[in-house]
Amino acid sequence: KMQRRRISMTPKHQKGQTDLSSWRKGGTTDPEKSLKILQFADGEKNESQEVSLEQALNYFANERGRVLLNKSSVLQKHLAAVETIGLQQGLPPEGFEILLSVALSGRFVDAVNTRLLKSLIPASEIPQSSVITAVSWLCVSKCSDNVQLLFIKWLITVFDFIDCKEQLRALYGYFFSLLQDDRMCPYVSHLLYLLTRKENVKPFRVRRLLDLQAKTGMQSHLQALLSLYKLFRPELVTITLPGKMKTYFRNSDGPWKAAINAVRQRKQQPSPLFQTLFLSTSQPRSRKRKWNVQLVIPASSANTNHLGGNRGKSLDLNCQKVSFPVEQLQTFPQFLQNIHQLELPAQMASVLTNPLLLHYMNCVKDESIYLRLYYWMGQMLQEECTWCVADNSNEEEFKSFLETIYKTECFLQEGFCASAEFLCNCLPLWDGCCCRSQILGLVSWIPPSIFSEIGSQLYDPLAQLFFTSSLYFKCSVLESLKELLQNWLNCNAVHLESELNSSNTTLSGLVNLVAQLIHFVGWISTAALRLEHNSMFLMFFILNFYETVCDMYLEYKLPLLILPPAGVFYTALLSMDSVTLNQLCYIMYRYRTNLVAAKENERSKKKILQFKFSNRTYQEYNQYITAMVGCLWTSRVFQKDIHPQGLRMDDELLEKTAVKEFKSSFNVVHHPAMMCYSVDFLKQAYPDDTTYNFKLIKGKKWDWYLQYLYAQGLNGLKVFIESSINRIS
Repeated sequence: KMQRRRISMTPKHQKGQTDLSSWRKGGTTDPEKSLKILQFADGEKNESQEVSLEQALNYFANERGRVLLNKSSVLQKHLAAVETIGLQQGLPPEGFEILLSVALSGRFVDAVNTRLLKSLIPASEIPQSSVITAVSWLCVSKCSDNVQLLFIKWLITVFDFIDCKEQLRALYGYFFSLLQDDRMCPYVSHLLYLLTRKENVKPFRVRRLLDLQAKTGMQSHLQALLSLYKLFRPELVTITLPGKMKTYFRNSDGPWKAAINAVRQRKQQPSPLFQTLFLSTSQPRSRKRKWNVQLVIPASSANTNHLGGNRGKSLDLNCQKVSFPVEQLQTFPQFLQNIHQLELPAQMASVLTNPLLLHYMNCVKDESIYLRLYYWMGQMLQEECTWCVADNSNEEEFKSFLETIYKTECFLQEGFCASAEFLCNCLPLWDGCCCRSQILGLVSWIPPSIFSEIGSQLYDPLAQLFFTSSLYFKCSVLESLKELLQNWLNCNAVHLESELNSSNTTLSGLVNLVAQLIHFVGWISTAALRLEHNSMFLMFFILNFYETVCDMYLEYKLPLLILPPAGVFYTALLSMDSVTLNQLCYIMYRYRTNLVAAKENERSKKKILQFKFSNRTYQEYNQYITAMVGCLWTSRVFQKDIHPQGLRMDDELLEKTAVKEFKSSFNVVHHPAMMCYSVDFLKQAYPDDTTYNFKLIKGKKWDWYLQYLYAQGLNGLKVFIESSINRIS
């Protein structure tokens, strides 16, 4: 029965249409059956629902008189049928031109037109021609202002369901003329933001936006459009625009967002959020400009297996003649050959899932790309955070979205400003459990440029969570901050020469940021060791952080060295764990290597001497090294340690401890962390002696003992002794 029905659509849009389930499965469907497949989930009700939808569409297509809703039961029945099917299964592509024409032609009262527009939920895609027809009805002003505004909101929401947008972009001038309407201006600005290309930026349009700004003041939607214009044509927009805002545009989702989500849930479609991040031509097309169709990130590539006939010619994300279609981009050689013909899709969310487009972002430094991402990502994170929005419980979807952002930042080797601002807003409300690894991953990619502005707002909530959470959370935070430091240092090492040549301010600013971060980690580490009773597991992560710090000068070319606080240093020096002691020895060896190199550079008067280490750094290092040598080697730590928080004690006090050989209690033989090695060495050197007399380890046996320690993998101890202790044969 359905095969003989066609709903007054042109052959161009009859051919090659697909339904949503076939898109997911990678198959095709007969266009004659698309209405039938899209409508029905229950076989027993197919017959009545088929007739209901067909009759409703035929009724609206053929009804010419002005019918009042409350006086026509036929109109009520057909309107209810469209609403029910639209909200439950979504409407097929063939129905949009009819319903849009009816809603915008003014044939029915506003109540009918409004209900029709609210029921336009796409099941797969929306033909571009139906949107063009709808816009043509706008031009003749047959419908009321309220209906026009609702249509613009609908168009923004379903923007990425439209199969091709080239003809829609040709109407840019018409949409721009609608800016004069005060009510429509915020939403038209949003639509123009999505449609704008460089060729759309004209002097007269810039002047018009500036006039509107002078008339209404600096509105966020005008700022967004002017910011985009300035990125494309900076010579035309010469004014200084305010800094970035959290939200540029008003929420235009209306009733459609929840309905699209419900349709997808009823069809039980797997979220593309959980699919691989690598490009695949079998991925579904974008369903919505926002990532939240139950937090769905639209794919950047269409299903090329379904392209055919006129549809294959029209289906395109950016189908300019000079542009290479993004959905055909499959290999890296293809990317290299067409890099100058590529144009990113309007739905910036799809870029996150396409490594080739991410390569494009790295190669082509187009600020408009980052501005679009900043707007989209900032708004989505703000609206969908599960612990910031009361009625949002999609934790798994939100967690997957955060993971996608984190992987994108790892791919690009740089963080997004929008995610950093999100962290600034969400950390005070975060419980430390929800999406923990994803949040801490985003922390590790906060750009230094934005951290200088929001750092103080991040340290306090992070410290509160750190002190009140478990040992494992503390270790996770320390690991995240270590990665943050490494990312900053890697960025500096890559761009050091250009930064030094251009301005010392950039480098000095980074030095200050890094110093603040290291002091913050030193503070929380000292407190955490007390809270966790000097946990060896915690100490491992703390020393891992300082392994990066101790090599900043030589490995990362940053003229800064900060030693660990006394609460960390002496806790590690007196640790009962040999791994901790060995790690500390290696760190102090690297500090010495970096400080010696810095001193040599000072003497040779190299350019890097624009930043000199303070005498306090050398003094603190000498105090630490005196304590370590006195502890591990000369057994005079209690007499020679001069650090204010060191181990210096009077002999009278030490004698009260009743320890016989208190002076040598912490050398490499008697140290609690080394005792197991001493016992094992004595067993091998004196197998018949069961008294374990440690005094036997002296003279030549001392040298053998050291070689034994080195053979056990204590390389940190080895390089420390060889570099910091002058032995007299």
